Amino acid sequence: MKIIAGVDEVGRGSLIGPVYAAAVILNKNIDKKLLKDSKTISKIKRELLSNYIKKNSIWVIGKASVKEIDKINILQASLLAMKRAIKKLKKKPTQILIDGNKVPDIKNYNLKAIIKGDKKIPSISAASIIAKVARDKFITSLAKTNKGYHWDQNFGYGTKQHLKAIKKLGISKHHRKTFSPINNYKTHNI
Repeated sequence: MKIIAGVDEVGRGSLIGPVYAAAVILNKNIDKKLLKDSKTISKIKRELLSNYIKKNSIWVIGKASVKEIDKINILQASLLAMKRAIKKLKKKPTQILIDGNKVPDIKNYNLKAIIKGDKKIPSISAASIIAKVARDKFITSLAKTNKGYHWDQNFGYGTKQHLKAIKKLGISKHHRKTFSPINNYKTHNI
């Protein structure tokens, strides 16, 4: 029997926090018509779908930290988060479909990159939804202890609101120091 896992990452373009990846093996009974790219779904619907997917699949999350992102770069950190997610799966998939054009370096796995896979492949869409909901919850919790950056609204992306807050408050330990414009700041407030 063929076991297919979908893998996607979220948070690559954010200026803060870890990058998340999810690996998902869908159950046969899941309604695949509900699964779409996480970026095209409202926050409330995404959270409901995430719960639905979790109840109807085998799923795991992998992460790469801010330190790792700054040390090895965001692409390598994204691949590392994917690798961690894949290695955590309790069942070894026959094939792993990964959103994008690169695959992590893992031996003895059948990996295939699919450009725009989060729009085409239900298991990749499911992975994108689970990863996004998990990361958004984490970033929202960071917003409570790092007031003024509005991370509960911008999720660490380089919005005008966030960039204005950085100018006023400086950069925090959660900011990715190698990312522009963060790398232009000399002081770390937190």
